[in-house]
Amino acid sequence: MMLFDTPIETIYLITLIVAGILTILYLLFGDILEVITEAISFVHPVLILSFITFFSASGYIFEVLTSFNSLLIIGISIVFSFLLTTLLNVFVLIPISSAEESLSYTEDSLKGRVGKIIIPIPENGFGEIIIDSKSGMISKPAAAYEHQPIEAGMQVLVIEIENGVLYVVPYETDLDAEYSV
Repeated sequence: MMLFDTPIETIYLITLIVAGILTILYLLFGDILEVITEAISFVHPVLILSFITFFSASGYIFEVLTSFNSLLIIGISIVFSFLLTTLLNVFVLIPISSAEESLSYTEDSLKGRVGKIIIPIPENGFGEIIIDSKSGMISKPAAAYEHQPIEAGMQVLVIEIENGVLYVVPYETDLDAEYSV
């Protein structure tokens, strides 16, 4: 089949090369385009580029290896690329997007957490605290909420956060208070 005086195999191959180049550019500069694509949440550039790539690759392969009618090949390629794009979305993109969110934290999510002082906090001064997290240890500057000194190694409770500094108070569990008599 000829389209615009060009064999359809050539059109498939050029489309495959262009989609590959656009995919690489999206990988490099995708963060810039996120602002634009957030407005249209159901149209994801990765899904569009993968559909075009699967369509052109399957169309080229079927044109070269089979003797089917070109319109039948276009139909088969559309169904094939739709299925592969759906599988890519369901089994790769959705799990990756939810995994990224579960590993991150906000400063507000640290309120009410218990940590351990690693650099002592002097009266009206600053020290350092570590808090266990799912993704590892979080180390942040800390100050005493009531402006009293807190020694290294003590467990503390995060009360407030201002300008990246965690304001803490000494923390005793009920178990510690029961056995300290």
